[in-house]
Amino acid sequence: MWEKELQEAINAGLKAKEKIMEIYSKGFDVEIKSDNSPVTIADKSADEIIREHLHKAFPTHAFLTEESTDDLSRLNNDFVWIVDPVDGTKDFVAKDGQFTTNIALAYKHKLVVGVVIAPAIDEMYFASESNGAFYQKLGEKPVRIHVNNKTSDLTMLTSVFHFTEDEQKFIDKHNDVIKHVMKKGSSLKPCAIAHGLAEVTFRSSPNTKEWDTAACQIVVTEAGGIFVQPNGDEITYNREDVYNRNGYIVTNCKENLDRFIK
Repeated sequence: MWEKELQEAINAGLKAKEKIMEIYSKGFDVEIKSDNSPVTIADKSADEIIREHLHKAFPTHAFLTEESTDDLSRLNNDFVWIVDPVDGTKDFVAKDGQFTTNIALAYKHKLVVGVVIAPAIDEMYFASESNGAFYQKLGEKPVRIHVNNKTSDLTMLTSVFHFTEDEQKFIDKHNDVIKHVMKKGSSLKPCAIAHGLAEVTFRSSPNTKEWDTAACQIVVTEAGGIFVQPNGDEITYNREDVYNRNGYIVTNCKENLDRFIK
């Protein structure tokens, strides 16, 4: 199941990667959108490449993407591609390599495919429902990944550009088990947890949207981890309101989740 959808998502992401890196290496102008977030020609070009590729492969599927107008017609479609062509535009502008391209497919509000590509560092994470999660250094063979089982001496990952007071309070509250704090960009935080390289990341702000979390969420869950709202409730997709209003928490195991949501 979902083999074709996963492969076409990977193909679309790799095609977009070429354009993103061409722009990344040459220089670019930065615009500020109405929500005060930055956007570049890389975001727009990659969005167009991904949508065109996936529409050709799956002409009846709908789209929810950061750089396209959302007319809500997707709500009447069981299949919706959820895309962030450049997640971490501030990282892209800063040229720190910590940005990603996120492509996910939701079927009846549940995630079934996810691809996260880090164009500047040639890394990719991908997963599909009931088929496990994988990491690939581009040019090499993919390897299956799984969260670790640590319940002490934990590493928490925080954003490079969006660290909040609530996150600091979370770290302070759980300093008996959170012993290391590291910064990591965009969707690479949840993917690192899926890869067994860290144990928790937490976001309390309502500013992330479906395209920020969809692809990396299925990578985490297929790797055996947990990706939920901070109160433990499930996150569904293809919603009318695309904001993750309550934020999210990602962790490696239920024992840690139970500790963090008390």
